[in-house]
Amino acid sequence: MMHEKSVTELAAGLRSGEFSSVELVEHYLERIERLDGELNSFITVTAEQAIEQARAADARIAAGDAGPVTGIPIAHKDIYCTNGVKTSCGSRMLDNFTAPYDANVVSRLRDAGAVMLGKTNMDEFAMGSTSESSFYGPVKNPWNTGRVPGGSSGGSAVAVAARLCAAATGTDTGGSIRQPASHCGITGLKPTYGRVSRYGMIAYASSLDQGGPMAQTAEDVAFLLQAMAGFDERDSTSSDTPVPDYSATLEDSIEGLKIGLPGEYFDAGLDEGVRKSVEEAVELYKSLGAEIREISLPNTGLAVASYYVVAPAECSSNLSRYDGVRFGHRCDDPVDLEDLYKRSRSEGFGAEVKRRIMIGTYVLSAGYYDAFYLKAQKIRQLISDDFRKAFEQVDVIMGPASPTTAVALGEMADDPVSMYLSDVYTVMTNMAGLPGISIPVAPVEGMPVGLQITGNYFDEARLLNIAHRFQQNSDWHRLMPEGV
Repeated sequence: MMHEKSVTELAAGLRSGEFSSVELVEHYLERIERLDGELNSFITVTAEQAIEQARAADARIAAGDAGPVTGIPIAHKDIYCTNGVKTSCGSRMLDNFTAPYDANVVSRLRDAGAVMLGKTNMDEFAMGSTSESSFYGPVKNPWNTGRVPGGSSGGSAVAVAARLCAAATGTDTGGSIRQPASHCGITGLKPTYGRVSRYGMIAYASSLDQGGPMAQTAEDVAFLLQAMAGFDERDSTSSDTPVPDYSATLEDSIEGLKIGLPGEYFDAGLDEGVRKSVEEAVELYKSLGAEIREISLPNTGLAVASYYVVAPAECSSNLSRYDGVRFGHRCDDPVDLEDLYKRSRSEGFGAEVKRRIMIGTYVLSAGYYDAFYLKAQKIRQLISDDFRKAFEQVDVIMGPASPTTAVALGEMADDPVSMYLSDVYTVMTNMAGLPGISIPVAPVEGMPVGLQITGNYFDEARLLNIAHRFQQNSDWHRLMPEGV
């Protein structure tokens, strides 16, 4: 079946004339209509637009003007602005917002010929680790619909895992690409901060947010990243570091690769099944000629606490613009300006967003700034120093993407601290601005597990090479949930 093929295989089929982009898009749209009612991975499906883009892609292919993603059906996380299409961030606050322009990521992928099937569901304003806080209801894991898919890019992860699209975009502020990729058994890459433009990507925490691709394989992710990455003058944090050919080095040998295993990632908080899967994956790398070294990241224990000061502080600032005046949700019949602000924000934001706004406002307030925010930023620097020292000894760092497999729906609904702690292995990468990838390894009791590989700055090509070599020697990335 077409939907079982990777982006690479679909591209080959399109070029050979085995099927057209229109046929491919119609196939995926039928699957979305049939399967997504239970999964709830999409907020908006853009069927007519997708068929139109597919016809244009077929014309490009016929003219010999096709790239690796031309004609490939993808989905965008509903945090990316899409011209003429609702962009909601999973929130009632933006339920009535139609973006007047395309985000940089959206326009780059469109120019590369990718076809947008729609916008995927997510934790409200990307705040969450379960994709349950959406105004449009929780996203459900296709491996077990009684469990969460991870978050906040849960809709994108589910759409790829359930083969409702060939690939999708996500965003990662503290693990929101890698953790749902782990829970859904797909490949997800968080690039170096600044590698992918944030223009048109609705902000949660500006110094941490980074867009990235999600797909079945590392090879697929390499093609997506090639289209997404690059300097953008409209984003002041965008890097002008040259973009390499990510697929050119996929086949390189990893003989002599030095892999670091932080002792802090394998402590008592790690599920034993997950530990075994990760250790088996490391052994495979060892058999391919890699060298394993024990390392330490001593400030790991401070990462979650410091992250949940920095990120809410930035969110309280970024979300102050949603006041009911110019766009977004506006309360009915306000009696005065203060009432407009209060009721519009109270009605528009959900509980988790309100919680983070309150935390952020508190840590930035007079008398608490030095005690919390400034201290968290100092810890952030210590975390970066830990990684710098580690990369003097090793080429990459490996460990679990999440301490457990996906939890049951509702399990963390009344326990936000447990939800925050589930990000323990991913937030450090964002705090330091480093790239990281999650790839599927051996499942535990039928649920996917992700191996996280962290690299040095702008070392995405090496991460993709290392992930690809693993996938050439394993089949975990080929597994599909039953019933899809």
